Amino acid sequence: MDQSIAVKSPLTYAEALAKTIMNTYTVEELPPANRWHYHQGVFLCGVLRLWEATGQKRYFEYAKAYADLLIDDYGNLLFRRDELDAIQAGLILFPLYEHTKDERYVNAAKRLRGLYGTLNRTSEQGFWHKDGYPYQMWLDGLYMGGPFALKYANLKQEPELFDQVVLQESLMRKHTKDSKTGLFYHAWDEAKKMPWANEETGCSPEFWARSIGWYVMSLADMIEELPKKHPNRHVWKKTLQDMIKSICRYQDKETGLWYQIVDKGDRSDNWLESSGSCLYMYAIAKGINKGYLDRAYETTLLKAYQGLIQHKTETAEDGAFLVKDICVGTSAGFYDYYVSRERSTNDLHGAGAFILAMTELETLFRSAEK
Repeated sequence: MDQSIAVKSPLTYAEALAKTIMNTYTVEELPPANRWHYHQGVFLCGVLRLWEATGQKRYFEYAKAYADLLIDDYGNLLFRRDELDAIQAGLILFPLYEHTKDERYVNAAKRLRGLYGTLNRTSEQGFWHKDGYPYQMWLDGLYMGGPFALKYANLKQEPELFDQVVLQESLMRKHTKDSKTGLFYHAWDEAKKMPWANEETGCSPEFWARSIGWYVMSLADMIEELPKKHPNRHVWKKTLQDMIKSICRYQDKETGLWYQIVDKGDRSDNWLESSGSCLYMYAIAKGINKGYLDRAYETTLLKAYQGLIQHKTETAEDGAFLVKDICVGTSAGFYDYYVSRERSTNDLHGAGAFILAMTELETLFRSAEK
């Protein structure tokens, strides 16, 4: 590998991408425009991490402007009331409130928190991913609803939310983990009615990179949100360790990245996907930074970082920084469905994942220099 690749600091790349997107879209234009949605939420979580890392107010003001566009003076906002996805963007409310002490953000968070009481559930009390997907739990759902619930629990002293997230994670792990590979299937249908559902297990048939990425990122972030003496801290640390160990077995030897379908890199129509790779990098870096993972993973991480910059990024003639090969929004399905999904450039799924990964890598690299 060209040793000159990735000589810049990770934060430099994160800022280049954030500025490109912020210069491309006003907050009103962020796709899907004028909606409270997890696409914007993931990206703005990254933007707020950049603000924390650099102190540059433009990042904070951009995220705040998005929230203020959609939240009125009383903390009301319009959002989908039948899906976990609607909750994720609520993660930006906590740093906004902490910095401004504006109660509108707490009131908006309270509205989103109410979803947990109305979402439909499986027989074991697992949240359906959406009303349109009855009796289905998706790995994505842990990130869409888990971190927010724990942050809200700490803000408003609602310990029952700790138990709720512990239950949701345990059900996903129980029903989607594959004992042979250690990987998690994308979705599980309790009713076993979906065309993709295994007749015996109800699982979807493939290990989709980004869905597993949402899961490991959630674990890496959620451990610290549990009370220090909570017994599930140990469970989640062990789960994260086991998942990262399994994921790293499938890292592409040449590029250091991961495939759209994680365990089938030998197939010619499979492809190396950016957002999932970034989410794995984030989880590994955060795990090392927090002491959850062994520092031996730094070698894996550096290879992925160099491969990501070399193979999946470029700078356009107008100076725009581009991250390529980001899978667009995706449901559960069969192999052909996943590998034929559109590949986007600077899609907010991947942009947010990229910025989050780079900011966490920056923390790791700086700690290594001390």
